[in-house]
Amino acid sequence: MTRPELSIDPARTALVIIECQNGVVGPDSRMPDLVAAAKPVLPEIGRLARAARAAGAQVVHLTYVPALDNRSSNRNTPLLRAIADSQADWTADHPAVQVVEEIGVGEGDLVLPRHTGVSPTHGTELASLLRNAGVTTVVLAGVSLNVALPVTSAELADEGFRIVIAREAVAGTPVEHGESILRHTLRMLATLTTTDALITALDRSTS
Repeated sequence: MTRPELSIDPARTALVIIECQNGVVGPDSRMPDLVAAAKPVLPEIGRLARAARAAGAQVVHLTYVPALDNRSSNRNTPLLRAIADSQADWTADHPAVQVVEEIGVGEGDLVLPRHTGVSPTHGTELASLLRNAGVTTVVLAGVSLNVALPVTSAELADEGFRIVIAREAVAGTPVEHGESILRHTLRMLATLTTTDALITALDRSTS
């Protein structure tokens, strides 16, 4: 069966990139398995970001920046307890919280840091910002398929946004688990597509 052509209106679309920062998937990370899983994904996200900017879609980077000398970081889950100490010296200008160079921050991009929690969106102003800007479709990219992407997809879907995910622009560990999450969980919350299909849809909108 032929899939219907993907339709994207850049003026009402935001590419939301989750935690693609040096301290998570880059050279300052203490999570080597995630770094390895993300390595082929980062150039794909870079391609998507360039296409989104060229088409006039909003690009948003969700980053994690501890506050209060790292006292803002939760320690109530095994994941957060395992990584909290490695973030002790992270500040707003620390290299670990900067977006990786494969993606970069373009003119007009929005960098929206959070200071606590597992969810990239819970308790943040993201949904209100996007809604006020007229966004109705959110393209999600980044890490990880283990926690952040399923949580964000559900929360933004409940906020009324259409969610789109390119398989090549997301990563988790182990890789086969990430593929299972895409197949059995995220396909129920989002339109799954490819990076090429998304870029084609963005390009088509400007022609």
